[in-house]
Amino acid sequence: MNLVIVESPTKAKTIQRFLPAGFTVRSSYGHIRDLPRQKLGVNVDNNFEPQYTVTLIARKKLADIKKLLSKTDKVILATDEDREGEAIAWHLTYALKLNAKETERIVFHEITKPAIAQAIKSPRAIDMNLVNAQQARRILDRLVGYKLSPFLWRKVAKGLSAGRVQSVAVRLIVERERAIAAFKADEYWSIEALLKKSDNPLEFSATLIKENDKPISKLDIKNEAEAKKIVQDLTGAQYKATNLSQKEVNRYPSPPFVTSTLQQDAVNKLYFSAKQTMQIAQQLYEGISLGQEGSVGLITYMRTDSVSLAKEAVEQIRGYIKEEFGQNYLPPAARIYKTKSKGAQEAHEAIRPTDISYDPEKIKAYLTPHQYKLYKLIWRRALACQMASAVLSTTAVDISAKHYLFRATGSQIKFDGFLKIYNGKTQEIILPPLTKDELLELLKLNPNQHFTQPPARFSEAALIKALEELGIGRPSTYAPTISTILDRNYVQKNPEKKFMPTDIGCQVNDLLVEHFPEIVDWQFTANMEEQLDKIAEGKLAWVPVIREFYVPFSEHLAQKYQDVAKQKPEPEMTDKICPQCQAPLLIRTSRFGKFYACSKFPACRYTENIAQELGVGCPKCFEGQIIAKRTKRGKIFYACSRYPKCDFALWNKPTGAKCPQCGALLVAAKNGTKCSNKECDYKEKNQPVE
Repeated sequence: MNLVIVESPTKAKTIQRFLPAGFTVRSSYGHIRDLPRQKLGVNVDNNFEPQYTVTLIARKKLADIKKLLSKTDKVILATDEDREGEAIAWHLTYALKLNAKETERIVFHEITKPAIAQAIKSPRAIDMNLVNAQQARRILDRLVGYKLSPFLWRKVAKGLSAGRVQSVAVRLIVERERAIAAFKADEYWSIEALLKKSDNPLEFSATLIKENDKPISKLDIKNEAEAKKIVQDLTGAQYKATNLSQKEVNRYPSPPFVTSTLQQDAVNKLYFSAKQTMQIAQQLYEGISLGQEGSVGLITYMRTDSVSLAKEAVEQIRGYIKEEFGQNYLPPAARIYKTKSKGAQEAHEAIRPTDISYDPEKIKAYLTPHQYKLYKLIWRRALACQMASAVLSTTAVDISAKHYLFRATGSQIKFDGFLKIYNGKTQEIILPPLTKDELLELLKLNPNQHFTQPPARFSEAALIKALEELGIGRPSTYAPTISTILDRNYVQKNPEKKFMPTDIGCQVNDLLVEHFPEIVDWQFTANMEEQLDKIAEGKLAWVPVIREFYVPFSEHLAQKYQDVAKQKPEPEMTDKICPQCQAPLLIRTSRFGKFYACSKFPACRYTENIAQELGVGCPKCFEGQIIAKRTKRGKIFYACSRYPKCDFALWNKPTGAKCPQCGALLVAAKNGTKCSNKECDYKEKNQPVE
């Protein structure tokens, strides 16, 4: 018997279908050895030797696998083809006491019959360079977390944590929030002419761009008085088309998805979180049961920073385009995409369907709504990347009026190309047919007030993009980094799903920036990622890399324990009385925010949450008020103030308005509001701001 070991039971079920008789597939259920949870687990005095332990959950799984070893002729390790998967394979050899020379390692980018058959034919040894890169990251993060977190407990508050990537992410959010707070808006005006031809009812707009042949920049018209002066000056002006230009512009499709771009598009288009996106993608990769066809892996491996596609996949996609859309939609040659990100070597292909013929609509019945939406997004992106370019006809018309010049622009889609299936909402702006020196009729001259806008807060998509551009983290780290900073209550999401730092997040960030600048410096963190990549490539040994970081860090930390005083935010006095001892209550701050505490602490340990009333009555008991509360992990929810007498609760913030369809409370949602009643589909979208 040949025993194949993978990480996931779903993956095991899918692979078993593609193997001949004599092969048995079992799952390790993820990592089976890791650093211990309750101690450092790294011997800093002996070349940073890790002290791995087998997790309790893994022991039973290993016992089941060990029972099969006596009947096994060959063990094949088929874990994922990235560093994490390589490390799991290596740990399995130790935990199961396998003979490394007799154990085979196979990898594949997709769970399909041809890919599995090819992998079985070409086994290899475990790649210790990839294992060492994973070990180095794990040990490095453990050293930072387990050494720096106790410092934060002593100097700020218990329960805090620091991390090599998470602390940089928090810094980005804190600094963006402070830039927003410091921003001072500048007023500016634009002037727009609404025009038409005498023989054509189509109205169009033209914007003022020049005065006396001098360009008018965005902020040149500073106030209403200046705008009105121009409007007055244009009284009685004759509007004449003076210059016309028309050209065709090709719009090219985007490359197929990598991890970061998939997460960004899923956030922006599907409103999925990065964590949710990766969980669903994992399901699609490992296999979905398609009725009588059985379990099928629908997409290739989803942790990748490569945009390349296999030759066979490109040929299949091009064949599908020609058959389904026609020759016009097929470019003469296949599109070749090159990876730009540094150290892109986590996988050899972009994220794509394993078989383009699995049209999302044809298999929709076998997918959950979320699986269908994400698979459709991946399927369309992969198809679009090999389709013909869209062709847009663009027109620019200059219109003179006295010594002023206006410009109108228009665009029309002459050929939709890839827009037929992806990003097909390109807005056309139609202009009437115009000729040089043609006179136009002015319908209205509009002076419009504007104000410069502060930098936008980070959404999940924007934060992932920023981390990627700075070279911080890798495909497998974006989602867990975001989950960590939310769970630690260093940041929160506002009703628009944008990140805002909490008080404790700002406090921790400021302390790290002042005393451990290297930990929150993105260039330092990016350089460390490059070193980890070089370890994976066999160009660096992992122990010297860790030592080069740890020795000065450890000495610096020891000095800071002596130099840095305990950060004690001054408590705020209140007129509230402690119900247990009648002493005054104070407002104190923890990592979960502000709370009431007895002024006689530690003699009296009474505490009370500060209820944030929303001015919304409870729709269930009609007596209490809806207040903001926190779970034990710091997540905000909204509940009745009469709990436990009334158990009404919501995750989304209520607006106070009622649903016009069912009367339930409306709550904040992405880009608008929605009904809190799960059985009601009422939604409202935010109106665009002029």
